[in-house]
Amino acid sequence: MVDGVFELRLGYVNVHLIVTDDGVVLVDTGLPGRSPLIERGLRKIHRSLGEVTTILITHHHPDHVGSLADLRERTGARAIAHAADAPNITGAIPPAAPAGLLGKLAARLVGTVQPTKIDQLITADGSEPIVGFTALHTPGHTRGHVSFLLDRDGGVLFAGDAAGSRRGRVTGPPRVVTADPVRAGHSLARLAELEFEHAVFGHGRAVSGMAVEAFRKAVAG
Repeated sequence: MVDGVFELRLGYVNVHLIVTDDGVVLVDTGLPGRSPLIERGLRKIHRSLGEVTTILITHHHPDHVGSLADLRERTGARAIAHAADAPNITGAIPPAAPAGLLGKLAARLVGTVQPTKIDQLITADGSEPIVGFTALHTPGHTRGHVSFLLDRDGGVLFAGDAAGSRRGRVTGPPRVVTADPVRAGHSLARLAELEFEHAVFGHGRAVSGMAVEAFRKAVAG
């Protein structure tokens, strides 16, 4: 899709690797226990865990931060997340106890997420946490959800779960796992006002070539 940008499909979750002049940047980490798969993905692009310098987190859900503690320990990389989601990642806000049979089954399938430190907090919308990446606060799915815009090849949006794709169409996040669907809709509309050629998602296939138009269609309905 874009030179130096790679997508790892880890079951139903996507993790992204970006090769930069300062090392490899990882966007999200998948479910618990996915470090070996990420290490294998790095080897396929002739990189190693030791080259990972930064881990950008879009939000605190377990399918995105599940392997963060392990990867942070093994790589020494800086973990960066929004201040509003950081307490859920560090353990300052403990995870809610699963409710009902389905909730308990889902928790068993996901596994246990180990809390870990966040090395750098995102507090300002539009800030540049690392060179070349703009942090866009896109709340709704979670309070501290962040999408990242990479200044490369016309712009690459790492949407996280602020948007997804299904059958080539961009959609908003599923309401059932979204804290504030109204704010999520506003965040999707905000992304549609930007300019970017490519978009990748936490769930669903990438959109390449005038990707922002797919966002505008999603907002227009």
